Amino acid sequence: MASAAGSRARDARASDPQIAVGGGTMTRNPLMQSAELAARARQVLPSGCTRSQVWFAPHPPYMVKGEGAWITDVDGNRYLDLANKLGVLIHGHVHPDVVRVVQEQVALGACFAAPTPHEVALAELLQSRGPSFERIRFINTGSEAVDLAFKAARAFTGRSRIVKLEGVYHGSNDFAEVSNYSTPENWGNEPASVATVPATPPGVLDSVLVTAANDLAMAERLLSQHATEIAAVIVDPVPPRAGMRPLERDFIEGLRALTRRLGILLIFDEVIAFRFGFSGAQGRFGGAPDLTVLGKIIGGGYPVGAVAGRADVMETTAASVASSGTFTANPVTMRVGSGEHAAVDASSLHLTRCNGRAAARCTHPLFRRRSPADTGQWYRVGLFSLLSSSRRH
Repeated sequence: MASAAGSRARDARASDPQIAVGGGTMTRNPLMQSAELAARARQVLPSGCTRSQVWFAPHPPYMVKGEGAWITDVDGNRYLDLANKLGVLIHGHVHPDVVRVVQEQVALGACFAAPTPHEVALAELLQSRGPSFERIRFINTGSEAVDLAFKAARAFTGRSRIVKLEGVYHGSNDFAEVSNYSTPENWGNEPASVATVPATPPGVLDSVLVTAANDLAMAERLLSQHATEIAAVIVDPVPPRAGMRPLERDFIEGLRALTRRLGILLIFDEVIAFRFGFSGAQGRFGGAPDLTVLGKIIGGGYPVGAVAGRADVMETTAASVASSGTFTANPVTMRVGSGEHAAVDASSLHLTRCNGRAAARCTHPLFRRRSPADTGQWYRVGLFSLLSSSRRH
């Protein structure tokens, strides 16, 4: 009887066009207009979408509106945005204060071929939050920031090779994409540099060495063998596509001591992990990196990337390593970012962590269902799994 009752309850929920969730309601209208848009999109966009990450078969819902924690598609369905726009929005969608600031700045000018006071303000604010952020350089995206960090490390050390952890994502440039995917067939006892994109130049694969997460002995063998060739080691303290499982503190601290001894720079990728505390992941897990790559949340929902770090290393970006960009440090992004972060203090972040623990209890089964131990692919398990886990069936 209990089983039959449970089945009837599930059937009732499946047929109900509205499902109450927290302070809102999710709806289940047919995706008719989204289907029409997908058909049009396939005629002008490869696979029907500009971003590979948000596309799935037969097609995704097409969004038209956001408000707080909710987003609405063209067919009137409302969804709870568990991924918080991939970790970009501090205050949720369409916060009135953010809208006001954007409108004010656009009325004054959206971009100039000149510096503005707002980039100074955001840089000062970020510097106050990161003990290792002696100097900061803005760019347009996290991927561009990773590329700039690699160039700065090479220019500073005079060495060319980069070391990364197998299966960890660092953006979409050739060097960062090496060994994004790992399987029992290709990972090996000493990880090989595996191409992610077809016809990746052999020189790129040779320039990137790969080691395993939380295996300090393996890292020490690799770095000691190639010490005079390695410019930097890049790690994400909390890999977002690797189950959001933090690297072990002993591994981070051991890697810091090892790189310092060998004259190799340590880069933290905190494009996502900067949300983990007032001073980012490094404030919680240690490590004292030489350079930190930032993005996403520091721009308040607008395109942004940044490299922050030691003054002597960062000086290369003003000398031998040119960095620019048409929309770099545009005043809309800089003003929104500085305004939002000025409103976020240590006490509000403590409250966020408390709420995050409650959310973790809900999402933990999603990560357990697709563990890297089962698939061999850290890349397939993480924050971005929330996107596919919320698909309608």
